[in-house]
Amino acid sequence: MVRLREFDEHKALEAAMHVFWEKGYEATSLSDLTSTMGIQRPSIYAAFGNKKELFEAALRKYTQSHASSVRAQLQKNPSVKDAIRSYFENLVAQEYEEAPNRGCFCINTMVELSPHDAKFEILTREHQMYLSAIFQETIERGQQSGELDPAANATALAQTLVVSLIGLTVLMKSRPNRAFIDNSVESILTLLH
Repeated sequence: MVRLREFDEHKALEAAMHVFWEKGYEATSLSDLTSTMGIQRPSIYAAFGNKKELFEAALRKYTQSHASSVRAQLQKNPSVKDAIRSYFENLVAQEYEEAPNRGCFCINTMVELSPHDAKFEILTREHQMYLSAIFQETIERGQQSGELDPAANATALAQTLVVSLIGLTVLMKSRPNRAFIDNSVESILTLLH
């Protein structure tokens, strides 16, 4: 007879995601995970596999949620320029208000694991490409409405916005002067002509 799990896997995975997001893969111990997830090691292994498999599941959960959030934020405003401006301004405000400043879980993984692990290199690159596709859809919407230059290369512009997003997120972890970041965001937004 199969034994039913006595915990909510979704909640446990959410808890694991937040621990990994805050501490990173290497610094997170199994004790950190068991205490935060509220389950014992055998249950973690049975439900999620080893620590690396749990980390991968947590990262996938994050990237799906993050991509949905980015898309929703960019679709909220009928003005594409205003939507992208609002997205970047909210990102900056959130990073400066959040304590501790965790940054983006996917970008943290890109920095910590991607140089040494092909699987995480691929997973983080896939997320970058997905974000680029979301920005490209938004830019093309602006081109179709006449708000943005129809001759602009939407693919290259979207990729540049993703590079800017990643650079800003990494840089903000060191808490530079807010004006430095705000000026950078203004310069990034000049690309949307």
